[in-house]
Amino acid sequence: MRFTLRQLEIFAAIARHGSVSAAAGEVALTQSAASTALAELERQAGRRLFDRVGKSLHLNETGRSLLPKAIELLDRAAEVEAMLRGNDAIGALAVGATLTIGNYLATLIVAEFLRRHPQARVALSVRNTALLLQALASHEVDLGLVEGDCRHPELTVTPWIEDELAVFCAPSHPLAGRRAGTARLLREPWILRESGSGTRDTFERAFRHHLPELQIRLELEHTEAIKRAVESGLGLGCISRLALKDAFRRGSLVEVTTPELDLRRGFHFVWHRDKHHGAALAAFLALCREFSAGAVRSDEIAMPPVP
Repeated sequence: MRFTLRQLEIFAAIARHGSVSAAAGEVALTQSAASTALAELERQAGRRLFDRVGKSLHLNETGRSLLPKAIELLDRAAEVEAMLRGNDAIGALAVGATLTIGNYLATLIVAEFLRRHPQARVALSVRNTALLLQALASHEVDLGLVEGDCRHPELTVTPWIEDELAVFCAPSHPLAGRRAGTARLLREPWILRESGSGTRDTFERAFRHHLPELQIRLELEHTEAIKRAVESGLGLGCISRLALKDAFRRGSLVEVTTPELDLRRGFHFVWHRDKHHGAALAAFLALCREFSAGAVRSDEIAMPPVP
């Protein structure tokens, strides 16, 4: 065998970062050493794996075909190494979560996972749906916990649990605790998540026939910021019931019943279609399903209340 696992590790790092200099830091090499390793791999292969565009490197067709196979080989090698060290082969795992799942579920699941598997290493990143799907497609992330629509030709999507958004307002708002039709809702200013988020996509789907009429006062990237703005009386909000569970319990925010809107969606597990399911990934998926066992909707999952 002419190539080495180290060469494949460097190749995969360069593919993730798009540059030799950024990848060199990840694999603890100088830029010159990383560049030499890539050149040697390409020489042994007899073909280029990247297109050079200025200082950036972009995978060509050969490189794109090689990347998932290289990552699978590296994953399996890590499992062999863990086994030889005498542990249960639960090694490193990169998990990505969209903001609602990341802020309210993923951190609890990761904490329990590390409690059960102290030798494991989990990198958790939280980003909106569009950015997370890009990271999954480029193999930056092993597993995605994604809310809403997540279609992508290179990704496999598996349902996890149902979720539902809720329209809400400050307790002093005229619509607090009341029913409101679409025409009434269109007269109110809104505090919403940014475009590209799963929450915003679900909201816009519900208002798809009235988007030009919406009065959007603020767009914010974080659900807690939206809740604070709505508490201050700046307008109506619409986020997951999971994120509103404690605020509704305390009475700091109040639901507006919206019988004309379909605000249902799902939480999903997402991974690259070529992703090898090693012990760490399989164990994490099993724990996620254990966490949600007995719940039909995300806000029914038992979690410690926020004071």
